[in-house]
Amino acid sequence: MPAGSLKAAAPYLIEQKYEDYSAEQHQVWHELVRRRRPQIDSHACREYLDGYQVIGLRDNRLPDLAAISALLGPRTGWSTTPVSGFLPAEAFFEMLAARMFPTTTWLRGRDSLEYTPEPDIFHDVFGHVPMHAHRVFADFLQHYGSVCARINDQDLLERLGRLFWYTVEFGLIRQDGEIKVYGSGVISSHRECSNVIEGGCEIRSFNLEEVLRTPVRVDRIHKLLFAIESFEQLYEAMHAAEEWAEERVQESHPG
Repeated sequence: MPAGSLKAAAPYLIEQKYEDYSAEQHQVWHELVRRRRPQIDSHACREYLDGYQVIGLRDNRLPDLAAISALLGPRTGWSTTPVSGFLPAEAFFEMLAARMFPTTTWLRGRDSLEYTPEPDIFHDVFGHVPMHAHRVFADFLQHYGSVCARINDQDLLERLGRLFWYTVEFGLIRQDGEIKVYGSGVISSHRECSNVIEGGCEIRSFNLEEVLRTPVRVDRIHKLLFAIESFEQLYEAMHAAEEWAEERVQESHPG
């Protein structure tokens, strides 16, 4: 779907003015990456590390979203699409369904290296986008957006949001007998990643029913996360979640 076909998301689309980034901003990006690379190189899943190379991320320069899209498009059909900021749910789902990942272009300042309450380009690109080079994960994410875009029930969307939270944002995977990270919130946060590595968090095998029953807490470090066995498992779970959601819609609107 070309950007011109978007409706709900159209007002939020912007251009990334790459030449406007200052030398200081490139230095801040470099510092953010430098802080995360040791943990990521040791504890990120293979698919994330491969994707980092595929999309051409550079440790010392802010990412050029158009250049990333040119590499992602032929591989998985995804693009990194610049937006003005936080999107309402309808716009967000519409973009995911179109394989357009909404990406902020602002970068936190040096005084906020550890944490920023709103996602910035570091969280969005360093945290999320390398996984979009993996075809199975990319298909899962598009399917998630297409399912949610068809649902108007806010309670149902909140439940499905738990699936997004415990996978796309804070997902773990078992690889080679170890727990590896792939969720953007773990990838981009030293505190959350350390919490997983150092055993501060219970890790349960991914089970869709349990994930949909587990509320999201954004006010504290995670005490429970879920580990998939493969991204094919995640892809299949999305199909099961779609069936579950359709059954709930039919129950609330019989006949």
